[in-house]
Amino acid sequence: MEAVLLIRRALMLLIFSRRVPVEVMGLTGNASARPSFVNVGALFTFDSVIGRAAKPAIAAAVDDVNSDSTVLPGTKLNLIFHDTNCSGFVGTIKALELMEKDVAVVIGPQSSGIAHVISHVVNELHVPLLSFAATDPTLSALQFPYFLRTTQSDYFQMYAIADLVEFYGWREVIAIFVDDDYGRNGISVLGDALSKKRAKISYKAAFTPGAPRSDINDLLVGVNLMESRVFVVHVNPDSGLTIFSVAKNLGMMTAGYVWIATDWLPSMLELSELVDPNTMDLLHGVIALRHYTPDSDLKKSFTSRWKDLKSKETSSFNSYALYAYDSVWLLAYALDVFFNEGGNISFSSDPRLHDTNGSTLHLTALRSFDEGQKLVQTLVGMNFTGLSGQIQFDPDKNLIRPAFDILNIGGNGSRRIGYWSNYSGISVVAPEILYMNPPNTSSSNQHLYSVIWPGETTNQPRGWVFPNNGKPLQIAVPYRVSYKEFVTKDKGPLGVKGYCIDIFEAAVKLLPYAVPHTYMLYGDGLRNPSYSNLVYGVAQNKYDAAVGDVTIITNRTKIVDFTQPFIESGLVIVVPVKETKTSPWAFLRPFTAEMWCVTGAFFLLVGAVVWILEHRQNHEFRGPPSHQLITIFWFSFSTMFFAHRENIVSTLGRLVLILWLFVVLIINSSYTASLTSIFTVQQLSTQIEGIDSLISSIDPIGVQDGTFAYNYLIEELNIAESRLRPLKNMDEYANALQLGPKRGGVAAIVDELPYIELFLYNTDCKFRTVGQEFTKSGWGFAFQRDSPLAVDLSTAILQLSESGDLQRMHDKWLSLQGCSSQASQVDGNKLSLTSFWGLFLICGVACFLSLAVFFCRLCSQYRRYQPEGEGQEIEAPEHTRPRRAMRSTSFKDLIDFVDKKEAEIKEILKRKSSDHKRPASQSSDGQTSSPS
Repeated sequence: MEAVLLIRRALMLLIFSRRVPVEVMGLTGNASARPSFVNVGALFTFDSVIGRAAKPAIAAAVDDVNSDSTVLPGTKLNLIFHDTNCSGFVGTIKALELMEKDVAVVIGPQSSGIAHVISHVVNELHVPLLSFAATDPTLSALQFPYFLRTTQSDYFQMYAIADLVEFYGWREVIAIFVDDDYGRNGISVLGDALSKKRAKISYKAAFTPGAPRSDINDLLVGVNLMESRVFVVHVNPDSGLTIFSVAKNLGMMTAGYVWIATDWLPSMLELSELVDPNTMDLLHGVIALRHYTPDSDLKKSFTSRWKDLKSKETSSFNSYALYAYDSVWLLAYALDVFFNEGGNISFSSDPRLHDTNGSTLHLTALRSFDEGQKLVQTLVGMNFTGLSGQIQFDPDKNLIRPAFDILNIGGNGSRRIGYWSNYSGISVVAPEILYMNPPNTSSSNQHLYSVIWPGETTNQPRGWVFPNNGKPLQIAVPYRVSYKEFVTKDKGPLGVKGYCIDIFEAAVKLLPYAVPHTYMLYGDGLRNPSYSNLVYGVAQNKYDAAVGDVTIITNRTKIVDFTQPFIESGLVIVVPVKETKTSPWAFLRPFTAEMWCVTGAFFLLVGAVVWILEHRQNHEFRGPPSHQLITIFWFSFSTMFFAHRENIVSTLGRLVLILWLFVVLIINSSYTASLTSIFTVQQLSTQIEGIDSLISSIDPIGVQDGTFAYNYLIEELNIAESRLRPLKNMDEYANALQLGPKRGGVAAIVDELPYIELFLYNTDCKFRTVGQEFTKSGWGFAFQRDSPLAVDLSTAILQLSESGDLQRMHDKWLSLQGCSSQASQVDGNKLSLTSFWGLFLICGVACFLSLAVFFCRLCSQYRRYQPEGEGQEIEAPEHTRPRRAMRSTSFKDLIDFVDKKEAEIKEILKRKSSDHKRPASQSSDGQTSSPS
């Protein structure tokens, strides 16, 4: 009934209103002078959490502006309040009533829904709309050029919540919101923000504005049966507590639950008369966001003034009071600039607003603000510091540097655990301090203080549980017909068994919660199933997970989430081999003929060099010529086995021998290794030696039926599909390889390493792998996208690996004797001179230098020991001169001559030494005689 009266009143005003024909309000003289007053409308719900704080703040701001002679000199703001009564329709009527009074600006509304409707009105009448509380992000659209928000947009608040979700590692949230423009549009932005963090809204729980308690109860009962335990509450302050009251009764405020509230909750709690112990008990452990306003002298001064305001209805205020106060000052500063630039507050009739068909609404009574667009541009360009901080707008008409306090509610109030800003993300440092440093939103720079969660626990909630509908996980298991050691059907309670099943069961037991699950065989049991289709079934929600020998490849990771790999894998190539026939002359095969010849020559060379160097001083290298020749041969070849008996006494001889023994050591080692390889290696039956030769050949290739290798060879390696032969089991593997490509078999088989290891073991190592693994991957368990189980099971698999249980399960099912991994061609084992010419060069140079030094020393000694008169003794005749005699003298005579002279010198020195040592003797006359 009251609404009908209000509507009737509005219509009567439109019909019977009469306009004073003035162009400028309060102007009595020159039109270019400033008006004596400017009408300003204030439109919001008085009896609301936001309204009770905003109304006295707006009134105080108008009084401060009107009393400040430095702002708008000669002009006063005439404030006109209108109550929207929490109704979109009433708000529209009140907005029209304000337009009748030729208001230059409307401050408000607080409701995003009403702001959407009024924005269409001000668009037509060109009246700026300054909202201090409408946070719907879509109001910043180009559709509403006359709407200007003087508070923070929910766009930034939702990104702050997304950063919180990422910080704590949650992947899914449930959004509880009021189903109006404010709620829907805010949650829509939250969904976009979460998707950028690889998280999502798993369920949107909406309720109508003013919904009864029973509807909210039914809503929470439904969401409590779901998996996620992270709830984001985005509602109106006046009805938000009902949600927590119902949640308390349903046991949803206990350990394991996470509640995140938007700024509506701190705004309500900051009004002290509403906070009581029962209310705080409902909210214990809740995380909430609050608009951040830096501490300043202006803010402290306003706080001290608040208790003296006559029009206030509360003993405290919230952040919306600060934004409302700053909105008035923003208008005052903008009007001052507007008037200084020659602007006028004038209105004119809009030709589009006219009455038709005998209408009595008198739409012509509504007039538009002539220079409204200019005033809007002036408002957007303002920059000053108010109670809420810096007031400046970005190109999207949002306040710059958005920031929020992150609060943890509990006890008798709230505790700030950190801040969020779009400049540096989550931090425990105040935003104004971070603004002095370069922006840093890296994960290592995100920090928060500890949180007391619901249930009075400091342990971070996991954020999800298994649904309470009693349905276990449906896990698909491949029904294999080969390689059953990995996974196969079983008659036991589980219905399946194998290496992969043991690992999954062991990992599940390590989880801190129960995971009810059942196994479902995938396949007909006649041939191995398609693993790609199996993974696709998980992605399409046909199964909750896939457990088995599922390879982690790029295409599959795009549609499902995998756990940590529990075994390494990769594609390898298997080829047939043939045994090498042993020859009686196989011992000659390690070296080439050239190598044998050079090696033998150096044995003789080194023996001759050592004989020359040792013959003069070492009696073991003397004797009859036949004996010395035998000694040279014996010494040379005995060094091959380090069995020479002759002692080397000369320095040069030892130098040559040391270098030669080093060469012999290298030659012996290489010969032994090469001969061993010749006797033990097997030769390939085909020319395929690796992935390159496989691609370039035209022979058929075998692949395991059902694996990803088939598509990989076609799509990644561009191998013709006609060359591929699907094989079902190990028997087909062996037969195809033994037949070979010429008899209907295959030249090689491409499969994953774990399968090949089993195949080689079961075929007594009759086949070999060639080349290296040309893919690197692993096996993991597949889950639906963003499943928390994938993360928890990955941690459990790492624990199994660290404890050694993973290896023990591997040994239980796959304890195999390894086969040599690769085969090589025998021809490649022959060693040529090319590999050793450096060693021979060093040894040859050492021999040459030693001989040169030896002969130089010999010639020097000969010249020193030749008698002085020997030259004259044989002057004539010419044919008997010593030179000719010397020419005919043999090398042996030269050495004997030098040795004889050295012996004589040694004898003289020995005799002199003995004479010095003989004691002095007495002569016959009693005198002592000295030796001469």
